[in-house]
Amino acid sequence: VQTTLKFTYREKYPDETPLYEIVSQENLDDNDVMDIIKLLEQQAEENLGMVMIFTLVSAVQEKLNEIVDQIKTRREEEKKQKEREAEEEEKQRFHGTPVTIENFLNWKAKFDAELLEIKRKKMKEEEQAGKNKLSGKQLFEMDHNLDTSDIQFLEEAGNNVEVDESLFQEMDDLELEDEEDDPDYNPVNLDSD
Repeated sequence: VQTTLKFTYREKYPDETPLYEIVSQENLDDNDVMDIIKLLEQQAEENLGMVMIFTLVSAVQEKLNEIVDQIKTRREEEKKQKEREAEEEEKQRFHGTPVTIENFLNWKAKFDAELLEIKRKKMKEEEQAGKNKLSGKQLFEMDHNLDTSDIQFLEEAGNNVEVDESLFQEMDDLELEDEEDDPDYNPVNLDSD
């Protein structure tokens, strides 16, 4: 904060108060300017009969120091208030909503509705894409007898496996190594080639 004062001496000074005015000021509220003018009036009346310019300037300097201290205090309080509000906001964010039976049931109903809507959308997408084919899990969930149906199928077939021997007719053309022909083969040592 800053102020510039202008003093004009009268003919009967110091028995008469000098004329004074605030020529310029920085970072002062209107209330602060009024307080400085009142302070000058009061100090001038108290010091009639004495040289008073230095006293008036000193009083204004002290008042400006008080104003600076008030501004600092006000800023610190505002900062602390903002910190408290931020802490309260943070606590509120982490505290959340207490769970009661009513609000849980409301949430559960909304959640179930959302899940149902997601499933409906997924099924519509699959139908549109031609993917009506069910997965193994979905088939099993629909019919629990599917796990035994494979066993019944094998029993009905009689465990007979038919082999097409025509696939193996040209065995001589295949290059199969005979284990006995390999000089490094050792049946006792499994790590050997």
